[in-house]
Amino acid sequence: MANVSVYNMEGNEVGSMELNDAVFGVEVNEHLVHMAVVQQLANNRQGTQKAKTRSEVSGGGRKPWRQKGTGHARQGSTRAPQWTGGGVVFAPVPRDYSFKINKKEKRAALKSALTSRVEAQKFVVLDELKLEAIKTKDFVKVLNNLNVSKALVVMGDKDVVIEKSAANVPDVKTTQATLLNVYDILKYDTVITTKAAVEKIEEVYA
Repeated sequence: MANVSVYNMEGNEVGSMELNDAVFGVEVNEHLVHMAVVQQLANNRQGTQKAKTRSEVSGGGRKPWRQKGTGHARQGSTRAPQWTGGGVVFAPVPRDYSFKINKKEKRAALKSALTSRVEAQKFVVLDELKLEAIKTKDFVKVLNNLNVSKALVVMGDKDVVIEKSAANVPDVKTTQATLLNVYDILKYDTVITTKAAVEKIEEVYA
């Protein structure tokens, strides 16, 4: 089992913790990780872009000039794609970009992402993360003590004080152990979590 140091909010090492290899010590599958990231980004797309085809733009009902004898190329409508104000060829229409990957693949991708953070020594465990009041300054102080800037902060349960204290800190996102996703784990340089959150992750994903 992988062994990681446990720190307090002052940045001092106060112990160590064994991580479950079933979650934090798997073989990293880059293909599944890539697929999970692509799926999440695709599912987030609105797909609401729209442009008009030649059948939808206004005007152009009359043939602009007769077929032969004018010296011009033949034209059937002033709203054909080659005309200014004409329709768009193969215009985009609203569509759904989302696709599914099965639960086993998604779970394996998440474990791979967590394992990669542990292997890169970018997985920081705190004994606890508690603030007495909503104060951005206090939260930033904890980050500075840990020498971390761009971080994903994982909590065992919802903590409004931590969430609101971190809300205005750039390059920091807070989430709960049960809401983890591959994209967030990889997007942020460091994963900061508590012992309680690690136990919940192992309970949910092992």
